[in-house]
Order: sequence, then C-alpha cells, then structure tokens
Amino acid sequence: MELIKRYFLDLTENQLAKFGEMGELYQFWNARVNVISRQDIDTLYERHILHSLGIAKVQTFKAGTNILDVGTGGGFPGIPLAIMFPEAQFHLVDSIGKKIRVVQEIAVALKLDNVRAEQIRAEKLEDSYEFVVSRAVTRMAPFVGWVKKNISRNSFHDLRNGILYLKGGDLSEELSELNQKSRIYELSDYFDEEFFETKKVVYVPL
Repeated sequence: MELIKRYFLDLTENQLAKFGEMGELYQFWNARVNVISRQDIDTLYERHILHSLGIAKVQTFKAGTNILDVGTGGGFPGIPLAIMFPEAQFHLVDSIGKKIRVVQEIAVALKLDNVRAEQIRAEKLEDSYEFVVSRAVTRMAPFVGWVKKNISRNSFHDLRNGILYLKGGDLSEELSELNQKSRIYELSDYFDEEFFETKKVVYVPL
C-alpha cells in the first residue's frame, strides 16, 4: 500500500481503502483459483497493482470513458484502473471462465459498480471503447487486429483513442511488424523500483 500512496498522492480515503482490501482479497481467491503465480502474490502491490497503474501515469481517463481490458486474467490492469478512475466504465474480458468468476467476485467485494467482467474472446466483441488496455497478452500486431474494430471514433482525451499496452523488454522487432505509429512510455520514468527498469506502456493510436 505504501507504494501506491508514494506514487499517487491525491487518492481519496475510499480509493485507499479499496487498494488496501485488494491484498486480502487476492490472497483469499488465489488460494482457490490460481490467477496470479504463487511467487508473485507476495509482490502483488508492486508487480500487479502498481504495474497496472503505470497506464494511469500515461493517460487520465475522463468521466464517461469506456475502457476494454483484454485478457484480464485476475483483473489486471482493469481493477486497479477502475479504482483509480471511478467515473470511467471498464469491461474486463478473458476467455477463461474461472478467472472471470474471480474478477467478478473481487469487483463485487470492492463495490466497483464501474466494472463489468465477461468470459468472451476479444475477436467476438461488438461494443466500442475509447481505449483498450492489456498486459502482454500476445504480440502487438495480432492484438491490434483483434481490437481495431472496437475503437470508438469519439475521441475526447489528449491522446487519441487507441491501445495502451503493458509490455517489457526490447520491443523494436515487435513494433516493426505494426503498420501504424506507436509510442513507448518507459515506466522507469515514473517508478523507481528495479522491476520497472524494462517495463513500458506502448500506446498505439487507432
């Protein structure tokens, strides 16, 4: 929790309480359904919650924004972002039903009425969103192919509507496969921990 407070100074008491509850909730559910690796549950706040909030350092979602989280797994980055931006709407999807059931339980426990979790493949979605977020689900080129159809034309942020994708390592070859512009934000510019030295947010306007 101290990590979250250190990097996000303007959180409300309600937001702090929700972030605080996440630790126990994930301990409880992860013991029943393995949504986070066993070794990572001890570094939940750094490697999952703060990592997810790297997107919040790149883009502040305005009220009424619709955001799709593809391959959400245990609810990352969607649930931390939903706490951070309570007036934006989040649709968390994954093809694995047991993971979505955990996400639904955690969203209910945290009273996140701006979260909808659904078992569905991204390719089958028909709704539109201002932004799509995800965390290293696949290579960028096929991912863009999955979600390009779902990006709304209604753009009202400083960044044009598109994808905000959490990735790590050298992305030069992967991004060369894309037939469109992209921009890399280094998370080491925002967070001091060693874990973030190679972590990035890739922004692809669509």
